[in-house]
Amino acid sequence: MAYKHDYDKILTRLTHILSKLNDGEALSVKELALEFNTSERTIQRDFNERLTSFPIYQEKKKWKMQDGFRVEKTKSLEDELVLDIIEKITEGIGGAFASKSHKLLSKIKNQDYNPIYAKLNIEDITDKFIEIQIIEDAIKRKKEIRCFYNDEVHNVYKTTVQPLKIVNFEGFWYLIALRDATLKKYYLKNISNVVATEISFIAGAEVEDLLENSVSVWFQKDVEPFEVKIYANEIATKYFKRRPLPTQTIETLSQNGTMEFIVKITHEMEILPIVKYWLPHMRVIEPQWIQDIINNDLKNYLKNEPRHKVGE
Repeated sequence: MAYKHDYDKILTRLTHILSKLNDGEALSVKELALEFNTSERTIQRDFNERLTSFPIYQEKKKWKMQDGFRVEKTKSLEDELVLDIIEKITEGIGGAFASKSHKLLSKIKNQDYNPIYAKLNIEDITDKFIEIQIIEDAIKRKKEIRCFYNDEVHNVYKTTVQPLKIVNFEGFWYLIALRDATLKKYYLKNISNVVATEISFIAGAEVEDLLENSVSVWFQKDVEPFEVKIYANEIATKYFKRRPLPTQTIETLSQNGTMEFIVKITHEMEILPIVKYWLPHMRVIEPQWIQDIINNDLKNYLKNEPRHKVGE
């Protein structure tokens, strides 16, 4: 979880960007990065992940709002947008957290209608609030924690870790931590009996860069990133132009709507599920060994296909 000043900076930047789009401006990632004194990757992530609820699109390296759409300017465009975004994010989390957030936001907004809708599919972690509060405090104070963890393979075991970040990948919550100087990812709902210690540790800044460049929770520390070149037909191209992967760079974009792009990853599982999801509209060009994994998985899948249809 980000600290308060992190949220302040992000929300200020997002609402400023939305205000510009609302006024019909075409925005450049490079120019916005200079304006906000941040990296182009951060701005690209704003468009790809944080502003996906809005009807925006990229054309010739410029981000625009779709024709005919305008956010109604009421008392304060910035305040309204911030509250609408927060409300939809908390709704995605669900459970008691969403209910409490909705009640608080309703008192502030004094309106029932929210023009923004977001389908986030974030798992409910309301039952882990106590553990999260302890972990969050330990992250801020840079203190080790002791806890029990159910790895779903070797059952439950006790461990001591240095907590770095609570993160969400594809709707699931994880704790990023160091154990014996090795970066580990723990599924948050499998953590229990968290106890804070007074043992301090020094946390490097590299985890921020790792998360910024990660495609999925499979990212690896101390592993040299390697390039994967992917072909996408016209169906998949539309999606990956609208929402590029964090490290995506387009190599070629043909007139018939197909493209070849490169993604930098540290583990093959960062890209394998994505390509498989988009079959038959995508394939790996390089390295060949990743495409071989996909081919072998497909062969095994077809080999084990039931001979009779259900109900026969």
